Amino acid sequence: MDTPRRYHTIDTIRAVAVISMVLYHLYYDIFCLFGGHPEYCFLTPIYLWERSICITFIVISGVSLNFSRHGYRRGLIVAGCAMVVTLVTYVMFPEEAIWFGVLHLLSFSMLLTTALKPLLDKIKPLIGMIVFFILFMLCYGIPNGYIGLFSYPLIRLPAALYQYKWLSVVGFLSGDYYSMDYFPILPWVFLFLFGYFLWRFIQEKGFDKVFYKKIPVLDFIGRHSLLIYMLHQPILYGICYLIMGQ
Repeated sequence: MDTPRRYHTIDTIRAVAVISMVLYHLYYDIFCLFGGHPEYCFLTPIYLWERSICITFIVISGVSLNFSRHGYRRGLIVAGCAMVVTLVTYVMFPEEAIWFGVLHLLSFSMLLTTALKPLLDKIKPLIGMIVFFILFMLCYGIPNGYIGLFSYPLIRLPAALYQYKWLSVVGFLSGDYYSMDYFPILPWVFLFLFGYFLWRFIQEKGFDKVFYKKIPVLDFIGRHSLLIYMLHQPILYGICYLIMGQ
């Protein structure tokens, strides 16, 4: 039974992202996987669509960590799901395996933020929001070899940082590393932390009162987003295979 302090609007926002994700993956399966047009996934509107989904998930996950009494347990559950995704994609599509995708990033961010909570709680919400958004902006280009303002390089990083495959997880993407879903620690952990402080700022200003509204169907989807994430792509793939199988 819901507690009076359940912020249902957060579940609704998460649900909208889940629905958008399912539609995006349906598009990917139809046109890029089975349709033989991988270039369709690199069209600017499609790229922006995919980014909007992932940004929403990461920010909302940062927001939601404020409500968790068991941050370590939550992070480990997501880490377990991430390992399942890696195993399944490696077995079924070894050339498109997911080694460090959004679930891996979220689990790391949850565990790190939980560990740092005593220090983070000393930072004023507005300061935390500003600092971590700036860090996200500056580090956004790290996988592409630079520090900058999102897509605009300011400082080129040493090529030596990009020679080791294991550093790709951090963000220093090497030429021999590939993960179909790739969300390295840098810059994305800073967006998660931005979400963590965003909610604290919302509460501090009393804006949380507008987050109580419940939309039943979307509320249900939002509450079960992890399960839907784990199941939707195998289901979509199966449907596409039956209809368009090759």
